[in-house]
Amino acid sequence: MRLGLAQFNPTVGDLAGNRQRILAAYAALVAQGAELVVFPELAVCGYPPRDLLFKRRFVPDVADSLAEIAAAVGPVPAIIGTVEPNTSGRGRPFFNSAAFCYRGKVAAVARKCLLPTYDVFDEDRYFEPATTPTVIEHAGRRIGITICEDIWTHPMISTRRLYSGATPIEQLAAQKCDLMVNLSASPWHSAKENVRQKLVVAESARALRCPVAYVNAIGGNDELIFDGRSHVVDSQGHLLAGLAAFEEESRVVDLSVPDSQLSTLSSQLSPSFQLGEMADIYHALVLGTRDYAHKSGFKRALVALSGGIDSAVVGVIAAAAFGPENVMGVSLPSSISSQHSRDDARILAQNLGIRFETVRIADVVSESEKVLFHLFKDTKRDVTEENIQARARGLLMMALSNKFGSLLLTTGNKSEMAVGYCTLYGDMCGGLAVISDVFKMQVYALARWINREKEIIPHNTIDKPPSAELRPNQKDQDSLPPYDQLDAILQGYVEEGLSRRDLVAKGFPEPVVADVLRKVDLNEYKRKQAAPGLKITPLAFGVGRRIPIVQKYVS
Repeated sequence: MRLGLAQFNPTVGDLAGNRQRILAAYAALVAQGAELVVFPELAVCGYPPRDLLFKRRFVPDVADSLAEIAAAVGPVPAIIGTVEPNTSGRGRPFFNSAAFCYRGKVAAVARKCLLPTYDVFDEDRYFEPATTPTVIEHAGRRIGITICEDIWTHPMISTRRLYSGATPIEQLAAQKCDLMVNLSASPWHSAKENVRQKLVVAESARALRCPVAYVNAIGGNDELIFDGRSHVVDSQGHLLAGLAAFEEESRVVDLSVPDSQLSTLSSQLSPSFQLGEMADIYHALVLGTRDYAHKSGFKRALVALSGGIDSAVVGVIAAAAFGPENVMGVSLPSSISSQHSRDDARILAQNLGIRFETVRIADVVSESEKVLFHLFKDTKRDVTEENIQARARGLLMMALSNKFGSLLLTTGNKSEMAVGYCTLYGDMCGGLAVISDVFKMQVYALARWINREKEIIPHNTIDKPPSAELRPNQKDQDSLPPYDQLDAILQGYVEEGLSRRDLVAKGFPEPVVADVLRKVDLNEYKRKQAAPGLKITPLAFGVGRRIPIVQKYVS
């Protein structure tokens, strides 16, 4: 069988646009000789549709769009992810389904069995699970159809314990399939692709003793980034073909070629199928930024360039996502800002080829302090006055965003967001928090990766001690532990759920641990008001983390 893999970038709710892209990919793959074409999960409406499903016309409109797609499908069948209404009168109102389209109609439907309801997933809110996976007979072959989570059942995967009874793979194994296809919209995070390929797809093939084709979406939708990397493995779990990471790609894979020959065809792997950690993070952030902006209607971006490493990395990502001609970098020096920071911001903009402007804030800060003087006169200067500078910058950057219709990108990293080392309504102003899921030490590593061939980010930006420059001679380490220590504590507390005692037992100083954990807990209210951020770790601040703002538990 010549199998067509259609890895494309849907937009949630863009039924007409998605339909056009589905039909174009189908026609191209049929022209290349495909005998069956497979699309990602919920390709018709985009993933995740969330509460759009509850809009009265949404699911009927999805059905109408699917009917138009099916009408254009000829003798080469297509398997397409869609939403299906549950008309039984029992259970949740919808099914997460795969439509088997053939000769102008939807000839059969398969439904998702395992519904993830953890981290960023809440499918149990909308969908009713199927009790068994579907097997379709076509052209003398038995094709098992699964949808995303249905194959995430390896014993080494922690979420396996959420499901009881026979797994979809175990049920399919009893039915002796000739091929299994998995339609996925699997959000990416760092290192996930290795688990997915080796424990999920390969083990499924070995259990079923047949080839497995995994077709994943690519693109950014809100916080989530989908990496693609669709691939095919043989019955022994050997990788036969792999599509690009973070790019659209369609490919026909000939499963009739003997496994021994296919396994030696290195050309079956796209060059970007396997990338290093920093390359993955960079391409994910560029794709997530580009899609968030373009799918929301933004064509231009604004970045406040402080001369520091965080704004430098965001500036590089912005230039790659929007094109340098569509990015404005703005320096907003106060009376405290150092000359070297101003110079570093200017040099970065020159290296990137983006527009660079300077807006001085000293007068704005001075006037703000004057009008507050009669209220502040009996108090000492503290962080309040420092934050006037940050909030003046937020005010002016938002004015530029309003005037020119540009998306303001915030520059705070995950370490700062965790402990509240950021100013609400100041540097947190903006429409997208590009690196809010990137720890500070990862930001440094990413900057060095960006500079791997030539200097793009000025070396001085990378080498100098980080500083918010809100008071003379200020350094981040005046208020925070060294970032390598801070990041390790945060990873344990935020991502792994470790307690204070656990972290102290790992060798971290107890006073440092207590201070960091206190800051994380106190600043939940800031994070709830932050711009949406791009998810690149297993647990990001955002929809996947639901800590109460008002709570008194101390671990």
